[in-house]
Amino acid sequence: MRVLILGVSDAFSRRGFGSSALIDAPDGYVLVDCPDPIHRILHEATAQAGWSVDAAQIDDVLLTHLHGDHCNGLEAFGFARTIARMRSSEPELPRVFTNRPAAERLWERLAPAMELQTWLGRPARLEDYFELHPLDPDLEVEVSGLRVRCRMTEHPVPSCGYLISDGTWTLGWSGDTPFDRGLIDWLSEADLIVHESCEGPVHTPIDSLNDLPREIRARIRLIHLPDDFDASASDILPLRSGEVLTAERRR
Repeated sequence: MRVLILGVSDAFSRRGFGSSALIDAPDGYVLVDCPDPIHRILHEATAQAGWSVDAAQIDDVLLTHLHGDHCNGLEAFGFARTIARMRSSEPELPRVFTNRPAAERLWERLAPAMELQTWLGRPARLEDYFELHPLDPDLEVEVSGLRVRCRMTEHPVPSCGYLISDGTWTLGWSGDTPFDRGLIDWLSEADLIVHESCEGPVHTPIDSLNDLPREIRARIRLIHLPDDFDASASDILPLRSGEVLTAERRR
């Protein structure tokens, strides 16, 4: 399993893209969140890393929640896959995995832009674009050969974090959350933890992560960062777009 960091920024960034990643998994590619402009994000990060991957090669999306800086790219992603499927008669739909409350409202989020299509002779539905898989907390599922579990986080909309494992190496992904020691304990099973750090009542301030034991801090990398984030404020390293995480690079 290799993990390419696509974006590391918060929702208000003027410099970067929303926090997201692309996993090179045993049986395919998996997106972790899908911000906009997803095609540009993929192009720039994969080019920087020396990968050659676009939306046509990605069959699975792990979605943390329905805030735009994490899911707005699903519209362009879904349209691109639909056009490719029409041209090639490809039957397979991309799969979206997310917590059950988010799954129940995903089409409500996408429908205003995606339902009034004419190629079907009827209004489009979510299942015309995606195969939806609601997740239950701590119930393990297989995604492109990876073992995936989710845990709900505290956020203004239903949100979750993930534990993602290829059987030998485990990645923890916090999702958007205020500081939650219970979540940290759950994520501490991972070899490497990608954790958000952003000021505000619904996010995790860096001071809270700085207070964690050294052993846990050594396994955390920071994401969802404001443009003015001061890297000198912590011994926890921030991630960079285009950076590749592997078992060999864990600290």
